[in-house]
Amino acid sequence: MLPCLTPEGKIIMESPSKVAMAPDGNGGIYPSLHKSGMLDNMKQRGVNYIHVFSIDNALLKPADPVFVGYCLSQKADVGNKVLWKANALEKVGIVVEKDGKPCIVEYSDMDPSMMEQIDENGRLVFGAGNICNHFYTLDFIVDQVVPNMKNMYHVAHKKIPYYDEETKETVKPTENNGIKLETFIFDVFPFSSNMAVLDVCREEEFAPVKNAPGSSSDSPDTARAMISALSKRWVKDAGGILTNDDGECEVSPLVSYAGEGLEELVKGKEIECPFSL
Repeated sequence: MLPCLTPEGKIIMESPSKVAMAPDGNGGIYPSLHKSGMLDNMKQRGVNYIHVFSIDNALLKPADPVFVGYCLSQKADVGNKVLWKANALEKVGIVVEKDGKPCIVEYSDMDPSMMEQIDENGRLVFGAGNICNHFYTLDFIVDQVVPNMKNMYHVAHKKIPYYDEETKETVKPTENNGIKLETFIFDVFPFSSNMAVLDVCREEEFAPVKNAPGSSSDSPDTARAMISALSKRWVKDAGGILTNDDGECEVSPLVSYAGEGLEELVKGKEIECPFSL
């Protein structure tokens, strides 16, 4: 948490005795790792690599051996999984190179003509969508990120409740009146000397939950549907025979990480949906 500021840089008070505070963004993971002593703890335990990811992805593969192995094979200090954008207008940040350094550019900061550029194969030139799925070496966090954490803050203009000295009440403004300092987890990418980028399959690796139930996209319902579709595919690929296609299905991650090892359970057998393995 960080204090909220006026446009002039003064600390905003929420009450006579309480400073207005705001979260520091998902980039706060780095000072948290440092302050908590977790970086020292990992070093003492011989941990060399870290996999960091967003918690709202229902198809996330923790410690994905393909991703980790790819990053190690590339001798990368930072790795990033991406999905190629479904279309030019998809609202997702893009992995680009700027001044010779890797970084993320938000879709709102890109010129529409750039967003729509395609290559000779008809693929978007700027299509590597960021999904908050990152690999780091511990040395990179310790040697590059920790010394530069103070230079990572962004200014966000927000509506911030403040204490009015005249009315002696806390006021909730209707317009932006102050500043919150935020950091993003990908702000450290430019510190990398060798960043690896792995393009993965949306249907296998990205089922975000960002919207309320009943929403047409990125909701608990759409995430369950994607888990179900992938589970059915795994069973069929392992030789199972689905007798119908009704209902939601799931292969537990305790049974199979990515569809492997299902043959002895389903091969040649008729499986009725919905199922849970």
